[in-house]
Amino acid sequence: WEKMSSTKTILFPCHRRYPTVEIRAETFNGSTHVPVPSDSAFLKALLFELRLIDDHIFVEHRDTCTRINHSSVYSVRTEGGDLWPVLAFQKSGLIYACLPLVEETLEPRPPLLTISGLSQGLALLLGIVDYISPSRKNEAEMSAKIGQLRNLLIQACPLGTPLNTNIRSLNSSFDDIQEMPTDENQPAWRSNTYKGKPQVNVCITEKVKCMQYDKRDVVDMWQVYGAVNCKCDIEGSAPNVTLSLNLPTNGPPLQDIVVHHCVTSVDPAMLMSSSAEPLDDSVYNGPYKFPFIPPSDSFHLCYYTSQVPVPPILGCYQLTEEGSQLKITVNLKLHESIKNSFEYCEARIPFFNRGPIAQLEYKVSYGQLDLSREKSLLVWVIGQKFPKSLEVSLTGTVSFGTAGKEHPTDYVCTGNTAYVKLYFRIPDFTLTGCYVDQHSIQIFVPGKPKITASRELISSDYYIWNSKAPAPMVYKTLF
Repeated sequence: WEKMSSTKTILFPCHRRYPTVEIRAETFNGSTHVPVPSDSAFLKALLFELRLIDDHIFVEHRDTCTRINHSSVYSVRTEGGDLWPVLAFQKSGLIYACLPLVEETLEPRPPLLTISGLSQGLALLLGIVDYISPSRKNEAEMSAKIGQLRNLLIQACPLGTPLNTNIRSLNSSFDDIQEMPTDENQPAWRSNTYKGKPQVNVCITEKVKCMQYDKRDVVDMWQVYGAVNCKCDIEGSAPNVTLSLNLPTNGPPLQDIVVHHCVTSVDPAMLMSSSAEPLDDSVYNGPYKFPFIPPSDSFHLCYYTSQVPVPPILGCYQLTEEGSQLKITVNLKLHESIKNSFEYCEARIPFFNRGPIAQLEYKVSYGQLDLSREKSLLVWVIGQKFPKSLEVSLTGTVSFGTAGKEHPTDYVCTGNTAYVKLYFRIPDFTLTGCYVDQHSIQIFVPGKPKITASRELISSDYYIWNSKAPAPMVYKTLF
């Protein structure tokens, strides 16, 4: 990243290279491989490509109107050939740039969305922006931070693959940073060691995705996606930890399990359960044991899906036109198996391709109804609990004014094709019943570790479609 001034200089030299990554690039790219030039040559080529030098000269390959760049990915021309993809952008007078690895041949150039290194590189650069930006007005402080960057990147990206893009969370003390692990048994993903009282934090987050139609000829669909996040502060170069996920009796089994690379072994039966196949009595239903050597930072131990028998909230939405007004009815019912204790729960009812709401008459059996500032969205705040009946309802009539550019449009939701979208979070609850038994966590290190386990259920794309109009086919194939 370079300082933008009359004289462009490299604040953090570009020589932070990863020989193993360059060898991999040469292997993947073959004859199309372009070597990375020297720091000064790369800087000059990048500034030229960004039109920050020689911008008064017309250069066809750079300035032709047929070559318009719609992203922050550039092809930088060097003596050895065109370097691509170079990810570069300007922020507060600095240029941030990196050259991600493309794990395939470069001719023809693959689509940007298929290059995973681009998203990793962007996340790392944004982490550096977040680390440096607060010091932009203090030259001394910024110089000190830039001086620490090399040591921080040894932790964040020790072997060329970003392990932690939150640069501000890393330890900037020079004494605690190791260029290379001092213990030959220390895995590459443990970029530094922890000193202090051992503690383990585990959080299971389940997200439920749902499409409800309230129609006989269209089947409602829902799916649960889970992630287990861990943060293990444990001394030692390669501590061994074993964590178990448990299900209640007759709980739906976990499927499509994907584990972190730090997991040392798993029962093959655990990985064979797939949501693409019908469930049978032989499906593995736990306990799900994960022995692993944890990274130094927070990480996702595993991901999974599950086929739960019912969605947490059943709903019905009816929208009909009566003259110049819309008549709406929304009924929601919390299933009795769901914990009736929300951090938040609300239903949002958007009105597309119409003007601002000019008149609203309504009645709610529970909660509070609010109108958004732009007057095109009703927000029904149900709150932290459903009533004892576990059922709530909303009825009302809505009329509209003249539509303006600021009001939402949607090419899919036209006419009476519309939906209600639910937003909720239930702490200390999972739809599958999955939980971590704190007593089952085994840590093979001296001392008694402090263990914290939590779980939560969050809505994700939770739609209830108007049963008085056809739901668009694109939404019926999301699962």
